[in-house]
Amino acid sequence: GLVIDGRTLEHVLHDSLQNIFLELTEKCRAVVCCQATPLQKSVLVKLVRSKLKAMTLAVGDGANDVSMIQVADTGVGISGQEGMQAVMASDFAISQFSHLRKLLLVHGHWCYTRLINMVLYYFYKNVTYVNLLFWYQFFCGFSGTSMTDYWILILFNLLFTSVPPIIYGVLDKDVSAEILMQLPQLYTMSQ
Repeated sequence: GLVIDGRTLEHVLHDSLQNIFLELTEKCRAVVCCQATPLQKSVLVKLVRSKLKAMTLAVGDGANDVSMIQVADTGVGISGQEGMQAVMASDFAISQFSHLRKLLLVHGHWCYTRLINMVLYYFYKNVTYVNLLFWYQFFCGFSGTSMTDYWILILFNLLFTSVPPIIYGVLDKDVSAEILMQLPQLYTMSQ
């Protein structure tokens, strides 16, 4: 890992040293910035997102972390002694830093697999309905006649768009939480 302080970060964020800094950070597993201003934090996250084309996760616990959390792809706020500003600006809120591991490895894995399966579900649901309409047009001579009443179409979309995601979101857990915590590499395998 790389640890960098705020004064050094100020020099690094100038255009002349950005590329060297980014090459160095690509070789590290983690970069920790300490004693950095809120502006430096957000500029650093923007730099990594734009130049490295990487997904960014920002974790913060106070008002000074709000700009960094908002700039990142995913923001996690930790509720604590410094107030609730970071939690209010974040995508996810946890009560302790130690819960970050479970949030990423367990809930992140489950969310990722659920989203993948729901995208496939919506794709095939729409393909099925459009295919049905397409073949119906052969029987009605391509007149544009509607095969179903509007209330049936509304009921179809309401039923098949709302119920399966709720059931799937509540019940689907492809791997137990204990196994996901023991084997962190399962998170990357699902990608």
